[in-house]
Amino acid sequence: MEIIPAIDIIDGKCVRLTQGDYAQKKVYNENPLEVALQFQDAGLTRLHLVDLDGAKAKAVQNWKVLETLASKTSLVIDFGGGLTTEKDVRILFDSGAAFATVGSIAVKQKQELERWFTVFGADRFLLGADVINKQIAIHGWTENSGIDLFEFLDDYLQKGVKQVFCTDIAKDGRLEGPSINLYREIVERYPELYFIASGGVSSLQDLETLAQLPCSAAIVGKAIYENRISLADLRKFVD
Repeated sequence: MEIIPAIDIIDGKCVRLTQGDYAQKKVYNENPLEVALQFQDAGLTRLHLVDLDGAKAKAVQNWKVLETLASKTSLVIDFGGGLTTEKDVRILFDSGAAFATVGSIAVKQKQELERWFTVFGADRFLLGADVINKQIAIHGWTENSGIDLFEFLDDYLQKGVKQVFCTDIAKDGRLEGPSINLYREIVERYPELYFIASGGVSSLQDLETLAQLPCSAAIVGKAIYENRISLADLRKFVD
């Protein structure tokens, strides 16, 4: 199982929120490059980069951070937050992102996203499925779309999406463990999917459980920053 560390950016700084709440923000490092280089030195090869300013503004804001990390590390970066126009997508690919992370637009503007698939290729998009009770939530988790998770995944896998990450909002940032039962259901239903577990990872044991499901990858954020999981611990998952 691949480990994908997460860096969330506000004002160019590395932060974490709890359950997507901007009022529950904690700054961990003012220099995201320093953090990214630590991940690279630990043998990790991917990075999940989230532009929280962009998500709020509904337009990419922190592309300069992306550009710096892409040019000064060898990490394969997926970037999300504020992608609402083709121009935003072009900016992030030009800035060095390997994948564009999409969530709300996959619900609100399906035709626009399908157009991007035609322009850039569906396999360059990482689909984010944020869920509340197996229904898709959008706009920074503030709105329940009422769309069933599995209908959502069925639809986009048919359109050529190859990688999906799923976050159970009830678990995110709380360090209470991931949604094992939900992820088991997804993995069993879509064995061909590159499925990435996200949210709630609090210990090495959580990662070992996810690996046994088996998930293709897991996004780890707060547990690293709160020293629940060390970078040395993660080496056992590195080939």
